[in-house]
Amino acid sequence: MLQGILYIISAPSGTGKSSLLQTLLKTVPSQDNNDNNPIKVPSLQLSVSYTTRTKRPAEKDGEDYFFISKKEFYKMINEGEFLEWANVFGYYYGTSRKIVENKLSLGIDVFLDIDWQGGKKVRSNKPATRSIFILPPSKKALNCRLQNRAQDSEEVIKKRMAQAITEMSHFVEYDYLIINDQFEQALLDLKMIIYAERLCLGRQKQQYNDLINQLLEN
Repeated sequence: MLQGILYIISAPSGTGKSSLLQTLLKTVPSQDNNDNNPIKVPSLQLSVSYTTRTKRPAEKDGEDYFFISKKEFYKMINEGEFLEWANVFGYYYGTSRKIVENKLSLGIDVFLDIDWQGGKKVRSNKPATRSIFILPPSKKALNCRLQNRAQDSEEVIKKRMAQAITEMSHFVEYDYLIINDQFEQALLDLKMIIYAERLCLGRQKQQYNDLINQLLEN
């Protein structure tokens, strides 16, 4: 079975990253793995992170995040269960190594919605990971989106705006860059990255090895 592709996607809060990912998951079709027993698998999935942050009213445990205590989080750190973890605005976030690797082994492309620090850790452990950074069209637009979400206090929004400048400076460490000005265009750009990665020579050669050998026979 063809191994799934691991993607890192990063952006400042309020850039529209979550909306893009959720729409992407609904619109990219499933795919067949071309082996002796082809099976239909989800084309891609979003990795669900662990966090010590308090659950918001509309969030569901196990779907949006796995909500755990700091004590449980520290235990997972000590046991090496995280592919990456970070402290963001006083809360801990971490990606389960086991969950991600299991999905990749099933041929599922996995997206990690993490910041640049987490992305750096993942790339050091898994160099084949592909990375995408999303930027807003302007600081004004970013501030408006944070205000319109009505999820954070004015104080938190100010902190997020200040942090955004530092975060955005790390876009140069990524493989791809998307400007989320028009949502539909940004979504199309994201899809094109996925399709292009699936068509790269190494993966196509592995998936269609038997066909290629037949075509090249004398």
